[in-house]
Amino acid sequence: MKKLLSIVLLGLLMVILGACSGESASSNGSEDKEQTTNHSNYPEKPITIVAPSGAGGGLDTTSRALAKILDQTELISETITVENKPGGGQVVGTVEFANKEVGNDYKLLLTSTPFILNNLKKEGNSPISYRDITPLAQLVTENAVLAVSADSKYKDLTSLMEDLKANPSNITFAGGSGPGSYDHLNIVYPAMKAEVDVKSIKYVSYDGGGEALTALLGGNADVVSSDVASVYEYQKAGKVRILGVSSGERLPGEFEAIPTYKEQGIDVELTNWRGIFGPKDMSADAKKYWEEQIEALVTTEDWQNELNSLGFQDGYLNSEDFIKQIEKEEVMYKEILTTLGMQK
Repeated sequence: MKKLLSIVLLGLLMVILGACSGESASSNGSEDKEQTTNHSNYPEKPITIVAPSGAGGGLDTTSRALAKILDQTELISETITVENKPGGGQVVGTVEFANKEVGNDYKLLLTSTPFILNNLKKEGNSPISYRDITPLAQLVTENAVLAVSADSKYKDLTSLMEDLKANPSNITFAGGSGPGSYDHLNIVYPAMKAEVDVKSIKYVSYDGGGEALTALLGGNADVVSSDVASVYEYQKAGKVRILGVSSGERLPGEFEAIPTYKEQGIDVELTNWRGIFGPKDMSADAKKYWEEQIEALVTTEDWQNELNSLGFQDGYLNSEDFIKQIEKEEVMYKEILTTLGMQK
């Protein structure tokens, strides 16, 4: 009887142990499955960067540089193509991206400061802001300059602002984009700080910085507002004189001799950034992937050499700092546009 009872107990023990083992195996299998499910294989197909401008412009150039160096450094194995969506000073491309690419991890947008302005201006015609897409990183920056022809009487920004304050409609400014644009505000903001009646400033907009510079050289404008790299080539050729640059401190390299607005008593800093964005509702995996790849990219020698060749400044900011920068700029641009009566 005792022997039979021992056999029965042993059998029960084996059943219990088997059940526990099966439960453990099942549990481990679930964990393995969960780990496999949570592992991201992104990206698994080609990526498209949307440049809301025509071929050859700054956004197009930056987009193609980004695609080239990501491939060159092998930071990403998938093919990257650039798709141009020009129109409306970035409005067409950015609005279409925000509305049509929601949740599409395989489409990115490369845009710049006018993206903010188009949403703030009364005539901006853009209903979207950075809140409608996913900021990933600021990549590069360009600073603006105010320049005159080489034979102009103006030798510095101070003398220009003195005359402008005395008679603001007597000086003709030229820029490569419309009223309320970055080129225009590069004139208005320093003038505001110099207590000029900015609504009386005579600003003529042209279809691009090249045409604005032609107007200056042809005697159809007294001062041009444009980016530092473009204008500096004309200064080296002895055709123009740059009065000041909108950076917070002097730029490095060949631009080092150009005084800032701040050095000349005009407390103004303006930066035209170019940054990369994902769509609204971008997956957490894709967002993390791009943040990590871009952070790695900007430290490479290949990227730094590319920026130098294009005349761009390294303006990298991670997504968190980029958002803070945009929020700060929104406040500044609202103030300027309100003064001009151009705020929504």
